[in-house]
Amino acid sequence: MSQAIEQLRVRAARLSLRGRLGLSGKLLLLTIPLVMIAEILIYVPAIANFRMNRLNDRLAAANTAALVLDAAPSGTVPDSLARQILGSIGARAVAIKMGQQRRLLASADLPAAIDHDIDIRTVTPWSAIMGSFETMLESGNQAIRIIGPGPRGAQFIEVVTDEEPLRQSMYRFSRNLLLVSLAIAVLTAALVYLALHYLFVRPMRRLTANLVGFHQNPESSARIIVPSQRGDEIGVAERELSDMQRDLVSMLHQKSRLAALGLAVSKINHDLRNLLASSQLLSDQLASVPDPRVQRFAPKLMRSLERAIAFCQSTLSYGRAQEAAPDRRKIAIEPIVNEVRESAGLAAEGSITWINAIERGLTIDADPDQLFRILLNLVRNAAQALESQPHDAAARQIRITGRREGSVTIIEVSDTGPGVPQQARNHLFEAFQGSARPGGSGLGLAIAAELVRAHGGEVNLVEGTIGATFRVAIPDRPVELQTIRNERARA
Repeated sequence: MSQAIEQLRVRAARLSLRGRLGLSGKLLLLTIPLVMIAEILIYVPAIANFRMNRLNDRLAAANTAALVLDAAPSGTVPDSLARQILGSIGARAVAIKMGQQRRLLASADLPAAIDHDIDIRTVTPWSAIMGSFETMLESGNQAIRIIGPGPRGAQFIEVVTDEEPLRQSMYRFSRNLLLVSLAIAVLTAALVYLALHYLFVRPMRRLTANLVGFHQNPESSARIIVPSQRGDEIGVAERELSDMQRDLVSMLHQKSRLAALGLAVSKINHDLRNLLASSQLLSDQLASVPDPRVQRFAPKLMRSLERAIAFCQSTLSYGRAQEAAPDRRKIAIEPIVNEVRESAGLAAEGSITWINAIERGLTIDADPDQLFRILLNLVRNAAQALESQPHDAAARQIRITGRREGSVTIIEVSDTGPGVPQQARNHLFEAFQGSARPGGSGLGLAIAAELVRAHGGEVNLVEGTIGATFRVAIPDRPVELQTIRNERARA
């Protein structure tokens, strides 16, 4: 048990450490090793080049000494002078080879054996690098022989010298280079860090802080980020985030309105259904009155009350869930159109002219109640659009047409009103968005569009017409071939 608790503590400590190590810390941790790698890449060829320069300096000094020693007659250079010359160039011996003859020009305290031979003429960059590190890692004062091009036609010149002075000079060079490199690295790392911090880290922190704040209160428009004027990817991200937040705030406000609407409707739904039920009982009693006019209108009144009760029972279905699946069957369109006209209050002697251009005998494969709701919403919208028109029945018209195009039934509802404004067309079939009339809710077109889509069809605003024309296209359901054969067999 204690071990498990300890593991949880360790894990919590790691998580807290990760939480404290932000983008700036990660950037700093990334900058330091990159700068160190760059310093290593600079130091390796630099130390190899330093060693080769020191060896070439020894050869150059040996060439000068060889010219002096070779110019003197044989045996005329005293040993003390030869030692001084060798000491001045830091060598123990100098020899040259001319033709087949190898000649020792001067020597002093020759070692018993030569530990390393370095031929400058055949050194490659890789061997120079490896040789410099071998020199620095060795210990003791070893003897090395340096071979290089000779003076005045000599094949080569040889210099025997100690390795310890060379090693010490390489150490001093490395120390000085390290100090200078550290200063340059710190300055470079600081400049790179500051540049990346101001260019990327600070904008990312601003985006992160805005996202956290917006998450705490997504309905507040004050939490929407104000994009900068940057033209790079961060500027694009800021502008896209601002647009997304504005859309989300608008959507949340719309959802809040829908929730408030649903709550308000749910409160009045119970009492409204009771009132409609009482009206239905009264309509049942009216059906027994022998008056011909009562007998004529009573069935229509009962049918309207039944629809109203059904609407009350499904009022919340739009905002809470999807509409019920349509109960489709072949029905005639013209009786439903006539019922829509009566329900919309468009009497023959009214101020709006009603034109019925439905093809005779036209049928449709649809749910009759849902088709009635679709057409009623479109007709009511058309009638409301004509309210602002002059009181001239010839100028205020609603025209409904219907026809077949193959297996698709087309119904168009047209009016001679002012048409749909451009700002309303962008969200025409969205709830609370598509209304062009002051005080309108915008639910009519949204409900009609949802019911049409449930039938597998589509509803569109026809462009280039007088007023507004909405086209409803509902295709027939596909019929299995076996069903057709069975119907033909029964026929």
